[in-house]
Amino acid sequence: MTSTIPVETSLNKFEKLKSEKDGLAVKAELADFARIGWEAMDATDRDHRLKWMGVFFRPVTPGQFMVRLRMPNGILTSGQMRVLAEVVQRYGEDGSADITTRQNIQLRGIRLEDIPDIFQQFEQAGLTSIQSGMDNVRNITGSPVAGIDADELIDTRGLVRKVQDMITNNGEGNPSFSNLPRKFNIAIAGCRDNSIHAEINDIAFIPAFKAGRLGFNVLVGGFFSAKRCEAAVPLNAWVDPRDVVTLCEAILLVYRNSGLRANRQKSRLMWLIDDWGMDKFRAAVEQQVGHPLTAAALKDEILWDKRDHIGIHAQKQPALNYVGLHIPVGRLYAPDMFDLARIANVYGSGEIRLTVEQNVIIPDVPDSRVAPLLKEPLLSKFSVNPSVLMRSLVSCTGAQFCNFALIETKNRAVALAEELDAELTFTRAVRIHWTGCPNSCGQPQVADIGLMGTKVRKDGKAAEGVDLYMGGKVGKHAELGTCVRKGIACDDLKPVLRDLLIEQFGAQPKQVAVL
Repeated sequence: MTSTIPVETSLNKFEKLKSEKDGLAVKAELADFARIGWEAMDATDRDHRLKWMGVFFRPVTPGQFMVRLRMPNGILTSGQMRVLAEVVQRYGEDGSADITTRQNIQLRGIRLEDIPDIFQQFEQAGLTSIQSGMDNVRNITGSPVAGIDADELIDTRGLVRKVQDMITNNGEGNPSFSNLPRKFNIAIAGCRDNSIHAEINDIAFIPAFKAGRLGFNVLVGGFFSAKRCEAAVPLNAWVDPRDVVTLCEAILLVYRNSGLRANRQKSRLMWLIDDWGMDKFRAAVEQQVGHPLTAAALKDEILWDKRDHIGIHAQKQPALNYVGLHIPVGRLYAPDMFDLARIANVYGSGEIRLTVEQNVIIPDVPDSRVAPLLKEPLLSKFSVNPSVLMRSLVSCTGAQFCNFALIETKNRAVALAEELDAELTFTRAVRIHWTGCPNSCGQPQVADIGLMGTKVRKDGKAAEGVDLYMGGKVGKHAELGTCVRKGIACDDLKPVLRDLLIEQFGAQPKQVAVL
């Protein structure tokens, strides 16, 4: 395997900085960066190459960096959660962390001078943030109840771990995959409900039977960007679980070597598939694999509506349960993280799982321990039975910490959902997703109602606003939503959403008692 990529006559800014120095090279320079401080660093190293180590400079909080972990399949131990809590408490200026829509955790407010100590703690705890930003494969998602779901088809945990180890060289950093044309997402489903949002990944593996054998149908090319959003399309390939890692490697090598690099807005995998056509792309993957791919199974096993895993659910293991806790918009503080670690130890097996809806699962809770767990004070904050709109609410980081965001999202999303939940009754779930900018980290295109941050004019002045998306579907017949209305001022949003919830989602105003 080589890291050679085609040489183009003109390079955009990002291809130029990658050609000058591999992002992984900063791994050896972290101690020097910590010593000299962020203001004395080379700007390209600070603003871009540090992302190869999972360290993100944030202009809106100068001197305070974000650190993004890698957590394959969204699984961590209580000990690892305690380490993250200690980092947030000791080093984080604002003492917070966020669960992401890729089953991952991001730590806020970290100072560069503390990074070497923090990374040493990560290593001792079996944690890593390597290659979690820029043009690398992002956190690999899998079924959040893998290995414990009574109805699962295949346990994805080992496969997800093997794919990550291949891509990151077992967490040491892998130059073979540190210079992709753009970021890349991989997901592996093991259940029947598309809990991974397969359609928005560059590669997605969907359970399917072929000649009586369980394997995966393969989708490719799904992505969101500021310029284009596309659902993944069939590769017309079925793979045995033993070949998942090999196929991932082959697709990544084809993308690395042949992906479009001139225009970063047209560099995701789908642009290459469009340029070549699926037949040529599939043939290139076959050449890389070294043999023809097996045609896809005629049908896959995604048969159910998508589950959110909140609440109490029996596991396949007798007398054990997993308990899904709702974490409002994924925001955690150090005391919450310590409490989650303690609860996982006291009531479960010491394991904690994250979902793409930014929630937490505590697995392996014995029948006899469920009732005491439900009495824990933390569950008044992280409910097992949240209100309808809060239950399915998702939000990106927003302008509080992200310089790309055009509006504040998390606090606004929670406040508005709580107000509407208090005023309306619902006969069905309604999924509302907020994202602060067109990069779509909050995935508004997969929501019933998606809200994308923008700038508007209100009373002759610039104001925060949203574009309204609708029609996103998840589960068996997943579809991406589209923009149906632009430029709604955030101050005017509540009555718009209230009317929408009543007219199109069957909500009813609550009766107010007359005294």
